[in-house]
Amino acid sequence: MTAAPLLEVRNLRVEFPTRRGTLVAIDDVSFSIAPGEVLGVVGESGAGKSLTGAAIIGLLEPPGRIAGGEILLSGRRIDDLPAEAMRKVRGREIGAIFQDPLTSLNPLYTIGRQLVETITLHLGLGHAQARARAIELLQATGIPAAEARIDHYPHQFSGGMRQRVVIALALAANPKLVVADEPTTALDVSIQAQIIALLDRLCREHGTAVMLVTHDMGVIAEVADRVAVMYAGRLAEIGPVADVIHRPQHPYTAGLMGSIPSISDERDRLAQIDGAMPRLDAIPRGCAFHPRCPQAMPVCRERRPELREAGASLAACWLHDPAAAPAAEAC
Repeated sequence: MTAAPLLEVRNLRVEFPTRRGTLVAIDDVSFSIAPGEVLGVVGESGAGKSLTGAAIIGLLEPPGRIAGGEILLSGRRIDDLPAEAMRKVRGREIGAIFQDPLTSLNPLYTIGRQLVETITLHLGLGHAQARARAIELLQATGIPAAEARIDHYPHQFSGGMRQRVVIALALAANPKLVVADEPTTALDVSIQAQIIALLDRLCREHGTAVMLVTHDMGVIAEVADRVAVMYAGRLAEIGPVADVIHRPQHPYTAGLMGSIPSISDERDRLAQIDGAMPRLDAIPRGCAFHPRCPQAMPVCRERRPELREAGASLAACWLHDPAAAPAAEAC
């Protein structure tokens, strides 16, 4: 029996009001994550990956706002909660890991104080118990001499060690969901592998669901169960990681996969996707990818495709619509 989704995002729409009109940054995005599952979210810069994560954890930067859709955690709607109620959800039920650990850590407080305050607030433990749990978390995340280092300040840690502290902070209250936004981008390659393996292990052990936002397909291939590909604020494809990587069903996904170098690849040149992602105020009619798509059909320029079955995945592409097939053959 399939587990009920822990997180459900239904028809999410995020807007930014401006003097010249309203910009739609996330447009009708839907997906779910099951308990213990890692969903990778990939796409070019500006595709809407981080904004989707920010909407889920209730940290959209003004004037950004959720203008439509629903976000449910364990069946409970959370996108319309008051700020104070969402703050409790964010600490207790949703953990967040950001690209720059210094944005998550207060430089004026020791890491121990920050961990203990989080644990005390959300788990209701006494100071001694909270400190003991904080030390356990630091040990679990690979901080050496945790009993001594718990009283150090963030600046006394290297970038990789700070990110480990942030992971400990995100997991402090045993959250059901962790949203990790580019958690390894600023780290050395060897440290990246350690951090990803650590996050994967800790979440598997606790049955925590993970939304992993990244541009690194190597990371996705290593730890994700499924992958969602975003383009211009929309979902282009979503499916099992092996299928999306090796059998992409959307031309944009195929272009992304073709641009990744491989040790066993003997090609002289990597594939590339011509053009650039459209600005929010210039998203074309129909399929947003059609100006760059080598397989674009007339229908692509007129009507927006919905996600439909394509092999083991779902793809928002007219190539998988039987009604559009004759047009595809004629092109």
